[in-house]
Amino acid sequence: MATKRLARCGVRAQWRSARARSGARAAAGQRFAFLIVLDFETTCWGDRGRRGPEIIEFPAVLLNTSTGALESEFHTYVQPQEHPVLSEFCTELTGITQNQVDEGVPLNICLSQFLKWIQKIQKEKKIIFSADSQSNSTSEAKTCAFVTWTDWDLGVCLHYECKRKQLRKPDILNSWIDLKATYRAFYNRKPKGLNGALQDLGMAFEGREHSGLDDSRNTARLAWRLICDGCVLKVTKSLDKVSPYFVSPHLLAL
Repeated sequence: MATKRLARCGVRAQWRSARARSGARAAAGQRFAFLIVLDFETTCWGDRGRRGPEIIEFPAVLLNTSTGALESEFHTYVQPQEHPVLSEFCTELTGITQNQVDEGVPLNICLSQFLKWIQKIQKEKKIIFSADSQSNSTSEAKTCAFVTWTDWDLGVCLHYECKRKQLRKPDILNSWIDLKATYRAFYNRKPKGLNGALQDLGMAFEGREHSGLDDSRNTARLAWRLICDGCVLKVTKSLDKVSPYFVSPHLLAL
């Protein structure tokens, strides 16, 4: 029995080593050196009333596309102001409590804090943002793109909440990679949600579903799997054309 267990361990070790090698080869052809994965949680209700969702959890994780490592994270809870009291349905779905959002920050402050985090990792890792380019502005600069599971987070949720509240949305959030659409095109398979996509590839969801931070981490894991399997990730949605640039200090005054 011990011999069989050792053999299985050896097979798993060989598989992990092969995956790492294939990942390194695939990473060499990627357009982006880094990916920032976002997955918002918002106010929600059990009924279908006409209420605009407000972000209540704003997470982001930084994925190195050469190694698969998560090198930095941003996370904060956000105070909803249009509907400040969370529904029981929302708390049960997301696990987010009323106390957590009450102690959070308004969306405008959240965006300012997020841009400060962006500026920090730009300086540390020489990151620039580009809609979808293989060229860098300098030999040292490393391109970065945002990733979401579907277009909803950036194309609907944040976009319309900023419009309703007359907040300036950072231009860098106008372009992103829809990983669900990318997954469907690459594997020719329609996934049943993020968890279903992971399961289809033999991967288990880690953490709690509908936790924004856990969803972001798992989406990053899925992005790395796509890279290892040979998928070149490309921007799938752009609300406007923006040139590669660093976040300038005046944008932090949101």
